Amino acid sequence: MAKVRPLNDKILIERSKADDKTKGGIILPETSKEKPKEGVVISVGDGRITEHGERIPFQVKKGDRVIFKSYAGNDVKLDGKDYILMSEEDVLAVIE
Repeated sequence: MAKVRPLNDKILIERSKADDKTKGGIILPETSKEKPKEGVVISVGDGRITEHGERIPFQVKKGDRVIFKSYAGNDVKLDGKDYILMSEEDVLAVIE
């Protein structure tokens, strides 16, 4: 993968794969799969800058599995893989 360094409070997330079938066993076509709202943090920026010029460190780190808002960030395709570039504030939780 090309090396990507998000700026400021942005993070790069690799979205988890969508389920191929329902819990009942029905196979879903590509068009009806819901995009997962979770993924793995691939890269983080340097942190948000306050109005006083101080940097606020991230609460997430590379490798964290996270849940994020439904319509968060911007979809990005790099080297044939789908990623999302978003602000840390769009992350709702870290899965431990």
